[in-house]
Amino acid sequence: MRLVDLFGGTRRGRHRDVQASGARAAVLGAGDGLLTNVSLILGVAGASPPASTVRLAGLSGLLAGAFSMAAGELVSVRAQDELAEREVSVERQEIADDPDGEQRELARMYEDKGLSHDHADTVAAILMSNDTLALDAHAQLELGVDPHEPPAAGQAAVASFVSFSLGALIPLFPWFFVAGTAAVVASIVFAAFAALALGASIGKFTGAGVGRTAVRQLLAAMLAAGVTYVVGSLLGTGSA
Repeated sequence: MRLVDLFGGTRRGRHRDVQASGARAAVLGAGDGLLTNVSLILGVAGASPPASTVRLAGLSGLLAGAFSMAAGELVSVRAQDELAEREVSVERQEIADDPDGEQRELARMYEDKGLSHDHADTVAAILMSNDTLALDAHAQLELGVDPHEPPAAGQAAVASFVSFSLGALIPLFPWFFVAGTAAVVASIVFAAFAALALGASIGKFTGAGVGRTAVRQLLAAMLAAGVTYVVGSLLGTGSA
């Protein structure tokens, strides 16, 4: 039995898994893909190039961003996993080498959380009587990690790649069928609806409020796209 199961931790009941790497990577990836590519596409479109140029830029941005996001997640999350694994191993050895000292340390941590001295000693003694619970308690209280959580680097990388690609594809999609002003307007409309939907999803997931996060996401996307479009218009040649 794990400590989170014994005390009804963050993975049970009404609580969300706030440390889920896959979910975090998917949300961030979709938002980054949408914001990055709508800005890139409208920035290029502002220079009035042929539609094929905008498509090439959009596809290049999609692939470059997706691979970059996936690689970044793979490296950073794997490094985090390796650090956590090393620290958990150190903690496991400390429990084996000095169980009495580790029990006193655990009792002090529970006292710091508000338990009385006697209750903290009792809880610490119960947990230290089981190697799995002892490691669970020390890892969570000292390191803030779950020693039984499987490595999530691969999951985060895949989620980031797929979600970035989907987000980046939305403002690019109209350019496969129309060109010029119609494509620009369609990209803006598609990106606006996608930003609202993504923001609402983030708000529902985090509990921060659907309306507020939806509007925030929309404003961020429209500001970035508007600035890049103006810059593209000013720097572009205006050639057909």
